[in-house]
Amino acid sequence: MDIHWFESLESTQSYLIEELKALRLQAPVCVGALSQTMGKGSRGNSWIGQEGNLFISVALPRALLPEDLKLESSSIYFAFLMKELLATLGSKVWLKWPNDFYLNDKKIGGVITNLTGNTLVCGIGINLVSAPEYFEKIDITVSTYDLTKSYSELFKKLPAWKQIFSNYKIEFENSRDFFIHSSNEKIALRRAVLCEDGSLECDGQRIYSLR
Repeated sequence: MDIHWFESLESTQSYLIEELKALRLQAPVCVGALSQTMGKGSRGNSWIGQEGNLFISVALPRALLPEDLKLESSSIYFAFLMKELLATLGSKVWLKWPNDFYLNDKKIGGVITNLTGNTLVCGIGINLVSAPEYFEKIDITVSTYDLTKSYSELFKKLPAWKQIFSNYKIEFENSRDFFIHSSNEKIALRRAVLCEDGSLECDGQRIYSLR
């Protein structure tokens, strides 16, 4: 996978989607930046960070995705791939449903996915060296480029969704003390049921990531 690296971008996600639409880049491809000024987070929030934190977006053709992976669960899938990579480096990071990286009870990053034609674009932001108030930075030392290169290597042979889910459903228990937002509602995960496709059943409703 080609990696295109920049000093600064407004948003790796927006830049990559624009380049794909203009046919100046083709998937599979990765875009990274040392700093990001107008990054996109979940629910329309921004994800802006200082130099040294991780800001990357990866584009992958749908044809290369695991056959058993539903698009609605792609954020879980690609976030958990990164989480497992960080674990091999000694981090105690865990994944809160569906797309947030946590250290203990504080968020250190997240994943957002978009579909552009037949290409899935996955943006990842992680606080590696600094964090704003109420957030945390990761508990290991790793360079942005080394982490990006190691992550891109995983795309040579992607595991099945079933393999990822079998590990994630154990980790999901860490999310029980937290809440999620769905349709402008705040929903407790205490009694949520994690379904085989990565969605949740909460208070009689089915909730998908949709990020």
